[in-house]
Amino acid sequence: MKAFFQRHVLHNLGLKLLSLALALGLWRALALDQVTEIAVDVPIEFHNIPENLEISSEYIPRAQIRVRGPQRVVRRLQAVDVSADIELSGMKPGERTFDLTADQIHQPRELEVVQIIPSQFHLAFDARLSRQVPVRPRVVGTFAPGYAIGHIVAEPSMVTVSGPQKRVEAVEAAITDPIDASGTTDRGTFVRHAYISDPLVQVMNPNPVRVTVIMEKVSAGTDVH
Repeated sequence: MKAFFQRHVLHNLGLKLLSLALALGLWRALALDQVTEIAVDVPIEFHNIPENLEISSEYIPRAQIRVRGPQRVVRRLQAVDVSADIELSGMKPGERTFDLTADQIHQPRELEVVQIIPSQFHLAFDARLSRQVPVRPRVVGTFAPGYAIGHIVAEPSMVTVSGPQKRVEAVEAAITDPIDASGTTDRGTFVRHAYISDPLVQVMNPNPVRVTVIMEKVSAGTDVH
């Protein structure tokens, strides 16, 4: 048995181990070169949008890009390695349907784009408008008996908002986060932020608003709202 082991197992052991290592290396190389597919979810990126133009669609789709290529490349792939780019230079207000094709996709050179979902998407555009609107403090609370809100002062009393023209024109005022003035019998000063409920309209330079709530006594029988 010992002679058999030495003759058939240990004989040229180094060459046998080298052959095994080469075989494993070749198998691994072939396995990593196998073609495979993967889907990557990426945002659609817009480039060169005209300065005075806004996207007025609330929903902007993402793209699912399915790519195919060597497994060694696919295994290293990250979402940032793939992008869907749309060129908007020269775009004007209105609606537009875009085709999303492989020409708009950037991916590693060794990978091939095999599917894009969605293959089309629709967006609306509007001119950008900025204007000033009043600040409307939102005061809540349970007030002491015999007291009601007499006056509310907001500083600043106006803020500038910006966004798609039709959306901005529909804004009546910027409202503040709730102000709880419960228990106030003279005056109270509160600091809150003002905001617009429309997600496409933003408050420019969104500094906090200083709100002073001034209470007044009310006579018996006076309705308090």
